[in-house]
Amino acid sequence: MEISPRRSSPGSGVRRSVAGFTLIELMVVVAVVAILAAIAVPSYQEQVRKSRRGQAKADLVELAQRAERHHTTNNTYETFWDTVAATDRQSPRGGEARYVIGISAVDANSYLLTAVPQGAQARDTRCMSLTLSSTGEKDIVGGSGAAADCW
Repeated sequence: MEISPRRSSPGSGVRRSVAGFTLIELMVVVAVVAILAAIAVPSYQEQVRKSRRGQAKADLVELAQRAERHHTTNNTYETFWDTVAATDRQSPRGGEARYVIGISAVDANSYLLTAVPQGAQARDTRCMSLTLSSTGEKDIVGGSGAAADCW
């Protein structure tokens, strides 16, 4: 003889457990995720700006080295910028420009290279524009931070 398993009917008083989440548990999880996102997103954006700034600094140093080679060969910096390709006047060289690089105060014996932030990088209010002179002096223009922290 086979015994069938006992089944409970809706009115029999036997309680069944139901798996799932309550609305309060779900709202707690949503709140925790929102708090983590509020902390993580600005930190991530700052790191992205910092890495783009690092690329611009490397590009400025490379252009300064090229200017020194030009000065050694031609005994002047005045004609150096004419030898720089348009793609080398931005950072990074390929893709969307995060910095536009320019030269000013140029004469036979000195120059000043400047990297000006573009687009989303312009929100980098701590460092803003980076400068590098023919004497190797590194500075910032328009930023609220110290040049030593930006360079």
